[in-house]
Amino acid sequence: MEVRDVLIVGGGISAHTAALYTARASMKPLVLSGFEPDQLSLTTLVENFPGFPDGIMGPELVENAKKQARRFGAEYVQEVAESVKKTPNGFEVVAGGKTFAGRTLIISTGASARMLNIPGEKEFLGRGLSTCATCDAALYKNKIAIVIGGGDSAMEESLALYKFASKITLVHRRNAFRASKIMQDRVRSLKDRISVVWNAIPVEVQGQKFVTGLKVKDAGTGKETVLSADGVFLAIGHNPNTGFLKGFLDLDANGYVKVQGVKTSVPGVFAAGDVMDPVYRQAVTSAGTGCMAALEAEKFIEHLKAAGQYA
Repeated sequence: MEVRDVLIVGGGISAHTAALYTARASMKPLVLSGFEPDQLSLTTLVENFPGFPDGIMGPELVENAKKQARRFGAEYVQEVAESVKKTPNGFEVVAGGKTFAGRTLIISTGASARMLNIPGEKEFLGRGLSTCATCDAALYKNKIAIVIGGGDSAMEESLALYKFASKITLVHRRNAFRASKIMQDRVRSLKDRISVVWNAIPVEVQGQKFVTGLKVKDAGTGKETVLSADGVFLAIGHNPNTGFLKGFLDLDANGYVKVQGVKTSVPGVFAAGDVMDPVYRQAVTSAGTGCMAALEAEKFIEHLKAAGQYA
């Protein structure tokens, strides 16, 4: 079995950035990219990534990064990682029933936005349904938006939209928010454009080519109504894609990889992007940590060589 200097697990912007840097360092990276699209590939116009004054479509940005990494020799295998273990020469990752070996490992599997699994949700994702107001709020200038959720994330999404949208409706299935008091107070102080619909259970995302509204059901009476909107934002949390890492790396209470910088609890294993970042979750920060992980992996390989442990 060929042992690569680095295995990269993931298929988003952090993985492609790590692949680019390690490929240019002649580390012959192998990327296990999986099948599911990353968060950036599910967005439409990205206007806040440096270097694109007119913006760029999310899928195009991701594909360009992948092409750039391939240009320098990065190789890709479209398989989902199933397990990881330590070996005398580094690490082995089982993906798609096959085993891949690397002296270092970069985890860039991201985090998946929690979905409601209601009609219209998949159909309108990226066409008026979003999981990131920080990313997409500017697209809703002078438009009507709905935010679904009741925690700090929902408050943050509402505050991001407040800078642009003409009206924001917070939809919450309970009669009280779970968010911290300071975040609730910030939202409540903006009653001129932010209102709340309590005890409302989302039933269906409606639209034609793009979102036109959200059907909700009253939790008490069962009565259904339709709230008109140009955009619907899900703010019910994210799940880091770390199931295959349990027992191998230290994870926090929510399943995110614990890091110091980009270093994990296992020497030679690094993490980048949303899988270790529950706070910022931006394309540019993911790319930045991908670069950091690549540089740390390169440094680790140099250390092995200097110590006579490069086999």
